Amino acid sequence: MEKQTNDLKESITRNIMDRIDEKLTPMIEENEKLKQKIGNLENEIEYLKKQKKTNNIVIYGLEEREKYILELFQSVKEIFKRDLNLSVEENEVNRLYRLGKNKAENKQRPVLLSFINGWKKDQIIKNKKSLKEIYISDDYSKEVIEKRKALLPQLLEEKKKGNIAYLKYDKLVVKGPITDKRKREISTSPQSTYTTKPKKQQTISSVKSNRKNVFDLMRNRSNSLTDIPTHKNNSN
Repeated sequence: MEKQTNDLKESITRNIMDRIDEKLTPMIEENEKLKQKIGNLENEIEYLKKQKKTNNIVIYGLEEREKYILELFQSVKEIFKRDLNLSVEENEVNRLYRLGKNKAENKQRPVLLSFINGWKKDQIIKNKKSLKEIYISDDYSKEVIEKRKALLPQLLEEKKKGNIAYLKYDKLVVKGPITDKRKREISTSPQSTYTTKPKKQQTISSVKSNRKNVFDLMRNRSNSLTDIPTHKNNSN
């Protein structure tokens, strides 16, 4: 009797669980689909944020003494011309303003500079090490900035190990240690680089040298002809 009761309880419990599973399975599947959609939307939003900031740079350390935006533009323009030999015109700029609400004492607010086209921004980023008084970086969202800050200790650790490491957007890229071959490439003297002429230049130099040798030979032959004594016919 007890066994029959237990079997009945197990049967009832199993039936209840099966019904629950039947109802839960579609809900679980729908939940997974929703998670996937949310993930796709988040990726699209992140992409749009990134695209919006593609042509932007942020300038740090620029003294805050301007009263108008035009004065701020002139300061930026002069620095790029002086340090990078790069001209920036008004019609190339989309937006220019200080980041932050109020000027903090003894602290310069960063400047956001947005270009209409990305090629001018790329030129500045490529040569930013030549800037003397200011520092510039790409324009990142708050989320990306936080991720980059969190990766800094790991970045420094990888560089201490002798690895080639750098931050690319919100990721840490590590390319392994610097090999002896790379060290030799870096330490190659400029003199050896410049003394090696391109093949085309070597060919031109060879042609010029051969041409010179031919002229010298002709000149020597001409001189040798003048040294030959002339014989006059004596008529008897």
